[in-house]
Amino acid sequence: MALPSPIPAELAEVIAQRLRAIGDPMRIRALDLLRDGERSVAHTAQALGTSQQNASKHLAVLSQAGLVQRRKSGTTVWYSVADQSVFDLCEQVCGSIQRQLTERAALMEGAAPAGR
Repeated sequence: MALPSPIPAELAEVIAQRLRAIGDPMRIRALDLLRDGERSVAHTAQALGTSQQNASKHLAVLSQAGLVQRRKSGTTVWYSVADQSVFDLCEQVCGSIQRQLTERAALMEGAAPAGR
């Protein structure tokens, strides 16, 4: 789907909300954990090395953005990825970072003093 140009203000806000939701290292790590399947808040917190309260807060942000879904089983809340396309976005960003690092390394090699 192609974005309209100019992007309407309402759509810009929806896009910004989605990017804010994944714009935190802890939430990116939580998404990565959920890539392997459904996890409880307790398991997520333990794997991330944080408190259940903090993990729950981050998972709630991802849920509000529609990136993860939650289900309750007794007293346990389980989360899973609702929108797999978030990983495509992460791959694009990682690819861009890799290209930039490669370009910078090439510049550094070109700037090395003679005789090295």
